Amino acid sequence: MSKRHRPIYVTEPHLPPLADFMPYLEAIWQSKRLTNSGPFHEQLESALADYLGVEHLSLFANGTLALVTAMQALRITGEVITTPYTFAATTHSLLWNNLKPVFVDVDPKTCNLDPDRIEEAITPATTAILPVHCYGFPCDVERIEAIADTYGLKVIYDAAHAFGVRHDGESILRHGDLSVLSFHATKVFNTFEGGAIVCPNDKIKRRIDHLKNFGFADEVTVVAPGINGKMNEVCAAMGLLQLEHIDAALATRSRIYRQYAEALAAVPTLQLIGPPEGTQWNVAYCPMLVSDTHPVSRDALYDRLKAADIHVRRYFYPLISSFPMYRGLPSAVPSRLGNAHRIARQVICLPIHPGLGADEVGSVLDILLAAD
Repeated sequence: MSKRHRPIYVTEPHLPPLADFMPYLEAIWQSKRLTNSGPFHEQLESALADYLGVEHLSLFANGTLALVTAMQALRITGEVITTPYTFAATTHSLLWNNLKPVFVDVDPKTCNLDPDRIEEAITPATTAILPVHCYGFPCDVERIEAIADTYGLKVIYDAAHAFGVRHDGESILRHGDLSVLSFHATKVFNTFEGGAIVCPNDKIKRRIDHLKNFGFADEVTVVAPGINGKMNEVCAAMGLLQLEHIDAALATRSRIYRQYAEALAAVPTLQLIGPPEGTQWNVAYCPMLVSDTHPVSRDALYDRLKAADIHVRRYFYPLISSFPMYRGLPSAVPSRLGNAHRIARQVICLPIHPGLGADEVGSVLDILLAAD
């Protein structure tokens, strides 16, 4: 096995040189403007909109608050069709809005909400669809949009993994009524903690900006039952610095993915999942399926890697629909979610981040390729 001297994690925050961050901190200290849409906040909103190819974007303290607020902004009620194969925050945002999640199975190739299963889940109480661009793989946005238009439904994309992703030359964030990003420390682009809602026009952005600031429209006027979802100046400054390095970070992630793909190509029972054709992908994660016919089970392989101080993750296991607060729902019945259950049983996300060295990738591959 390759020599190394530290644990290996699935993701690590990409941290630019501390010296490059100090001028931002000094400017914040001198201005004494720590939050409430300060200058770095305003600069980052504009810079991100330009980089991502979208017209309007509202920054948040984290992606979960952004999800909760997105439902409020569109006044979603009743039932929302969504995926069981995601992080807990996706579905929890529905409960926080007193909405009923309705789970639909996923496509076996992309791990995203299967459009073929959406229509059968629509009822008179359905008002929205909440798909997830899982691992940064674009959903079938055209088919989802056609279904939503037919039935008069809103579409809110959980795009936590989809920073910078383009499909057929267009930003994936331009689809749906709203798209929600996460800038958590482990994401492709991070602001320590943070998030954003991408929205189509000035009117909805104003409503979102009111909602994230207690509902205040001005000093004395409250127009909505808002919360405190604002991003502070330190996090915004981190985002501005991250943007200077993001293209290099994305290139490194792609190189590491290719290294894994080349080494595992000869092992049909270890299958890397990749994006649909025509996608400019950000390599947000490196998901691998361990076939039921592989000599070592997924969980045994997970244990071997962990014993070697390689901390892979089984994203996403268990399924959201298996959690106590959801498993009693009619749509959570395992027989309705066969693809999602199989993928959850087989998946391991391999380490991938810009700080990962070639020798560390080699350590991971040594274990994956070892004979039983």
